Amino acid sequence: YDQTYPSLLFALACIHRHPLDQVHPTMPLVKVFARVGMTKPIPLASLQSKLCAIWSTKPETTKLILSRVEDWTSDSFDEDCYIDIRAYGKAERTREFVLDGMTQVQKAFAEENLVANVRLETYEGERYFHVPPPKASK
Repeated sequence: YDQTYPSLLFALACIHRHPLDQVHPTMPLVKVFARVGMTKPIPLASLQSKLCAIWSTKPETTKLILSRVEDWTSDSFDEDCYIDIRAYGKAERTREFVLDGMTQVQKAFAEENLVANVRLETYEGERYFHVPPPKASK
């Protein structure tokens, strides 16, 4: 792990099922980056539904966050969105499984008329931490 990017540990996606999920639910987070000047709509609710279907997660534990940025280098790709996902690495998440899921994520964005450059990084479960806010009492 490169300590240059410590915020990645906390901020990026954690798409996984863990035995503790029933007691301490996790919050998958998919960071969607788009240029400030891009005028195409990015329908987060629709994309959230599609990503939940792809990764077998639930909307209440799957969060997409849109970050508008001034610019990025585009030497190799001409994308509308840069998608950054961090996923729990477990045995059944083979390279083929993850690559297929990433292709499906790219297709989900294409269905919304968006060209997506998708990146996914896996991590060890013991190195994942999450402290959600307390539930509001009703």
